[in-house]
Parts: sequence; structure tokens; C-alpha cells
Amino acid sequence: MCGRFSLLASPEALCNYFKMNEIGAFPPRYNIAPTQPILTVGIGPTAHREAHLVRWGLIPHWVKDPNDFTLIINARSETANTKASFKTAMRHRRVLIPATGFYEWQRPADKKQPKQAYWIRPADGGMVCFAGLVESWMGKDGSEMDSGCILTTQSNKQIGNIHHRMPVIIKPDDFERWLDCKTREPRDVADLMQGVEDGFFEAIAVSDRVNKVANVGPDIQEPGIAEPIASKTPVRKIKQDINQMDLF
Repeated sequence: MCGRFSLLASPEALCNYFKMNEIGAFPPRYNIAPTQPILTVGIGPTAHREAHLVRWGLIPHWVKDPNDFTLIINARSETANTKASFKTAMRHRRVLIPATGFYEWQRPADKKQPKQAYWIRPADGGMVCFAGLVESWMGKDGSEMDSGCILTTQSNKQIGNIHHRMPVIIKPDDFERWLDCKTREPRDVADLMQGVEDGFFEAIAVSDRVNKVANVGPDIQEPGIAEPIASKTPVRKIKQDINQMDLF
């Protein structure tokens, strides 16, 4: 699965990467978590690529009350085209979700020990794009919410040593095909929904500072090993950087 990720690229770098004319300013984000705003890139009404912010946690359009609906941050690519929660978005609202890496946790053989966190980033230090889906929900009172999720697939051998699922990565040569929801149906992009080759990513063990959503600085990506339970000390609460949420 993918429960946290980072996006450190500048707006200028993203514009160049996606061949877009303009994108709003935003700060580097080291620890993006569910329910927070995430950047998505899709095809707009003018048939050009556009960037939008949506809430991470997809709410299907048919949900009556989002408060009573389970938060969906990931969707299994193998069944996204048939599940009621995703099939409409798979047909009409496929997007790219840019990232500079994601976090995953490895469960140790000794379950008394804490999980080991890893920062998984492109081996070349560049940017990647997760395959994503977005939906627009409207309440009876006229309120609206745009939300999204990340598609996942079975991990390659390298990442499988950490976790059995990983995000689907869409490479630049496939951007146009993935985003083309007008002429390409889900079956036309099914071949894209598989794990990337071994060596595409590198995995760096980091400390358990990433476990806290309030920790949003670059220190969470510094190499480190989780402390044994017996020697763990209380973690000082850090005030969350308000800029991390000041994106709408």
C-alpha cells in the first residue's frame, strides 16, 4: 500500500515535468498523510494538462454521508475496474499524482519489535508519478469535495522484501495514454498497472519520526533505525507546519 509520501519538487520543476504553463506555489512536503491535500494532474476541459488539489481519501459520488464512509487512500489496480467505488473513476477520471518518494513499513519477524520505516525514492533521485483516481462528491446542501486515491499493485522483488504492495508508477512515455479517458478505456491501460522493475527505487531505512503526522521536516528522511521498544522514550510533540495544509 502507500500511506505516506513526499513531494519536494518546485512548482517550476513540476511545470517542466508535465509540460504545463502554470501551477500554484506550494511548500516542500516531506510527510503527506491521508485526508491532507494532494496534487493531481489530469486533462482539463481545454484538453490540456491541469493541476488540481484534492483530498487524499476517495469519496465515491454515490456516498450519502462521507463521515459514515471508510477512508479509501489506496485502490487495488487488479479490481479497480469492477469495484463500485472505483470503476467510474477508472473510466473517466484517471490522474497522475507526482511524488519524490513514499514511505513503507516492514514488519519484523519478532512482532514485539516496532516496524522499520523506509523512505523509498527513485534511484536516480528524480520524480515519479503514481497512478491515481479522483472523484467529485456533492452534498445535499450543495457542498462539494474533490478527493482521490492511489492505485497499488503487487510489489516487485526488491520492494516485496519490505511490503507486498506498492504504488502503480506511470512513466512519462505513458502519461498521455493513462490520462486519455476519452478514447482509452480501462482495458487499454491495464498493462500499465504493474510493479516497476527492480532497481527503479532505492529503499533507505529511516527512524520512526516519520510515524508522527506532526513531523513534517526533512529530518524524517535521514537514515536511521527504529529504536527497540524497551528503550523508546516519549516523542516530543512538534507543532505542525501550517504551510503543509495551506494549499487550497
